[in-house]
Amino acid sequence: MRDPAMPAGPPKSAAGQAPSPADAFGDDLAFEVTGRPRPARWFAVLAAAFAAVWLAWTIIVNPNLHWDIVVKYQFDGVILEGLWVTVQLTLISQVVGIVIGVAVAVMQLSDSPVLRTTAGAYTWFFRGTPLLVQLIFWFNLALLFPEISIGIPFDGPKLVSWQSNTLITGFVAALLGLSINEGAYMSEIVRAGIQSVDPGQREAGASLGMSNRQILTRVVLPQAMRVIIPPFGNQFISMLKTTSLVSVIAGADLMTVSQHLYLANFEVIALLIVASLWYLVLTTIASIAQHAVERKFNPAGAPPALHRRVLANLRPGRGGAGKRGGGVPKRVEKGEGK
Repeated sequence: MRDPAMPAGPPKSAAGQAPSPADAFGDDLAFEVTGRPRPARWFAVLAAAFAAVWLAWTIIVNPNLHWDIVVKYQFDGVILEGLWVTVQLTLISQVVGIVIGVAVAVMQLSDSPVLRTTAGAYTWFFRGTPLLVQLIFWFNLALLFPEISIGIPFDGPKLVSWQSNTLITGFVAALLGLSINEGAYMSEIVRAGIQSVDPGQREAGASLGMSNRQILTRVVLPQAMRVIIPPFGNQFISMLKTTSLVSVIAGADLMTVSQHLYLANFEVIALLIVASLWYLVLTTIASIAQHAVERKFNPAGAPPALHRRVLANLRPGRGGAGKRGGGVPKRVEKGEGK
């Protein structure tokens, strides 16, 4: 028989509910949750670190690599002049390429079959031929047109004329080749960005009485920037390195002056390292700027900073539950998860 002094049921909590097992046993049910051990990942990290250290040690102690020459020419005046020419070529060519790309992209989306065909032919030709061939062609334009003039076409009177050899220098030929080639690639990037904007946005702009130019500049392009900026940043970084092709036409860029120096002192590897270090500096700065611009135009979808991505990849618990799949809760207390 049940003792009358005992309660008729299980003990009730303050809220009138039966206590959970965690309430009955106190802190005994608190437990640690850790990520699954990943020995293969850490082995790969150690192997990569060992290979990097071994490679660096092999290069540094190599007696055939004259580091004193690298230090001597790293900030040499001739190298810095070539570096400035590289920066100029990159900035001017990229700006002109963007202007050409926007114009060609608008032509490709036009209702006029003539404009669409012209834009398609431009993109097809300049994306389909090697950039090196285009650079050499522009540099040797005088072989085809010894004189460049402005006047009435079809052998009419000439208002002004120049000798092609005088006008098309190595720098000008490099600008022509890089800008026109870049315009073909930028046109596809801009076209994809414009087409990513919902057509209803254009209709809304038209309903407000905006002209086609206003709709493009005030409605479509600002929204398309989120799609355009990431590939544009990649194109800009690629342009920094592509300028090295200008050395074949003596464009006075960083690679050209480095070649002139090592042809004079035969320190080929040392001068190539000097040029490579400066290219790394330029591309690193451009990469940082690219991430900053991406975060400004698309804060939610922008990738995290480089050092955060590296640390996240090395975190043992990466891949479990947690923000961005980057870990698991370290401690689960009683009653959590209800």
